[in-house]
Amino acid sequence: MLPRYRTRFSKHQFTQPQLLTILCLMRYEDWTFREAEVRLAEHRELRQVLGPASVPDFTTLYRFLQRLDDQAIDRAVGETVRRLRGIRRKDRRRACVAVDATGLAQGAVSTFFVRRLHDHGQKPLLWRHWLKWVVVADLDQQFLLSQSARRGPWNDCGNLPTVVGAASQHVRIGLVLADAEFDSERNHAYIRQQLGAQSVIPAKRGKKNWRIQGIRAEMRRAFPHRLYRRRALIETVFSSVKRKLSARAPGRSLRIQRRQALLLGLISTCTA
Repeated sequence: MLPRYRTRFSKHQFTQPQLLTILCLMRYEDWTFREAEVRLAEHRELRQVLGPASVPDFTTLYRFLQRLDDQAIDRAVGETVRRLRGIRRKDRRRACVAVDATGLAQGAVSTFFVRRLHDHGQKPLLWRHWLKWVVVADLDQQFLLSQSARRGPWNDCGNLPTVVGAASQHVRIGLVLADAEFDSERNHAYIRQQLGAQSVIPAKRGKKNWRIQGIRAEMRRAFPHRLYRRRALIETVFSSVKRKLSARAPGRSLRIQRRQALLLGLISTCTA
């Protein structure tokens, strides 16, 4: 998914796939850049497996993360999904997917510590912003298909066609489940007309006496509760990622935080 070197003028000391692998290992172990440098220096066997002849400096890893773009991570996620579905080729049914978002902390301070400060009457740490991570997950196979990240709070209703469209390039989608945040007639029309799939999104936005038409009116009149129950499985995906991998997207800038979140999604797909 990546060329070996960025330009022909590179030092050819490390390849880009090697640096990306080290970044993925950092997210898997929840290391900082300095911790990654120390761990690689301590374990010769780990360096032999990863491939670099010497230990990359922490600034090398940080600068590579700055240069890494979203498209490269998306290509890596797509290739991982392709190989996973190649292994599990027996089931040729259309995929049932769910769209949802969760928040990731910007720093290392735990939310438990913040709640303890509030409970004991001390001044809590004010977090005006956090990173919002939107994913599309395959509920049958329990792995991530596409993702996006941006600073929250933010209404991602308009982003559903983008993330679902990216997921449809990897799998044939038959059912899309989402909560009321993504409720709009445009989203229903995109899923049913462009993808040829069924959409189940509760029409709960706005007052009950508002007159709604089209598919949203159908959702309010006869909502398929049995199909919608499976949407809770995406919460299992979020819980697994946060418990086993990380609940943080650390970084001083929003650009680095977004890269950290997307790498977290790549790792969760690889470990599915």
